[in-house]
Amino acid sequence: MENKFGSLFESIGHFFTGGDEIPWCDRTVIAGCEREVAEADNGASEERKNESIMRLSWALVHSRQKEDVQRGIAMLETSLGNERSPLHQREKLYLLAVGYYRSNDYARSRQLVGQCLDIAPDWRQALTLKKVVEDRIAKDGVIGIGITATAVGLIVGGIAAALARKN
Repeated sequence: MENKFGSLFESIGHFFTGGDEIPWCDRTVIAGCEREVAEADNGASEERKNESIMRLSWALVHSRQKEDVQRGIAMLETSLGNERSPLHQREKLYLLAVGYYRSNDYARSRQLVGQCLDIAPDWRQALTLKKVVEDRIAKDGVIGIGITATAVGLIVGGIAAALARKN
């Protein structure tokens, strides 16, 4: 019985904290990736430049800083149209979905992860992200319903109190 209560409280805590399985990236990693891109710009092969830019994009969309995430999204959107390889396109779509998830644009994130899964239906990372996004959308819906119900209750209570005072 105690075990059931423990798991119930854990699931409620997880619900309200919004825990997900997407990793975070700190500023030192981003700075290292930026240095790598700068070095690649000085005479490295095109392939090395692209790999460096992909690592930087990954770091940016996994950042806790909103401006980093927006920068990563911009970089990925700019480069997505130039991509011919389905594998690279899949990677960029996934990273864009992560970026939009981190930016709280869950509908756009779900759309992009869907495109990613069209390319690679069994890709575990994308399937995990899809579940995280859908859970977040459901959670936000439940919270929105709760806020609306509370507001309606307060309004009805206020009207009832006002009517009771008149009588």
